[in-house]
Amino acid sequence: MNSVKERLVNGIVKENPTFVLMLGMCPTLAVTTSAINGLGMGLTTMVVLALSNAFISLLRNVIPGKVRIPAFIVIIASFVTMVELLLEGFLPALYDALGIYIPLIVVNCIILGRAESYASKNPVIPSLFDGIGMGLGFSFALTCMGAVRELIGAGTLFGVTVMPESYVPCSIFIMAPGAFFVLSVLTAVQNKVKIAGERKGKDMSKIQSGCGSDCMNCSDTGCRKRIYDEKGEGEKTNA
Repeated sequence: MNSVKERLVNGIVKENPTFVLMLGMCPTLAVTTSAINGLGMGLTTMVVLALSNAFISLLRNVIPGKVRIPAFIVIIASFVTMVELLLEGFLPALYDALGIYIPLIVVNCIILGRAESYASKNPVIPSLFDGIGMGLGFSFALTCMGAVRELIGAGTLFGVTVMPESYVPCSIFIMAPGAFFVLSVLTAVQNKVKIAGERKGKDMSKIQSGCGSDCMNCSDTGCRKRIYDEKGEGEKTNA
């Protein structure tokens, strides 16, 4: 379950952080006013995810359990600062467009969640590709949302005009409500594809739709079962 391919597919499709797990909604809804902004935020997050996962995995046997969360945050914040300075120096336009959402990557629940649930328990190489897979899934989701919002709201795609001159942009799609509209529609499309496939008897296990279980009272139907199935352990402990 720790192969490179499995980690990449898991992040991009099976547990896509945006369309499946619904994590990192703050930057997802805020910066996807254009395709280039979505792609930029997604790739920036991917770099931080991959590096922090690898570093945390490398130190997993050194970091004391009682201070693991503060230690994870310090490591993540260090990589975010490095990426922020590089963006400011080499991609100032993207840096200005993303603004405050670059330093807020430190508290992005996707990064801290992967550090806690995967990187701190697995070897370096699988953890690195887990971060890359999750980052690619996040980039794909943000780029799709940004492309749809930009196309409908401005008539352009990656800054290039693609709609005819007679087209009247629907500006609400590049405003805050448009983010919710597009996210809900894209998620609904994914769920429709999955349900239609299941009705035809196809194996749609690679297209997930979130946990659907109560995390506070996690039972054998929730994430705890999946974690133990992956480990091949029969015994159950409190999550």
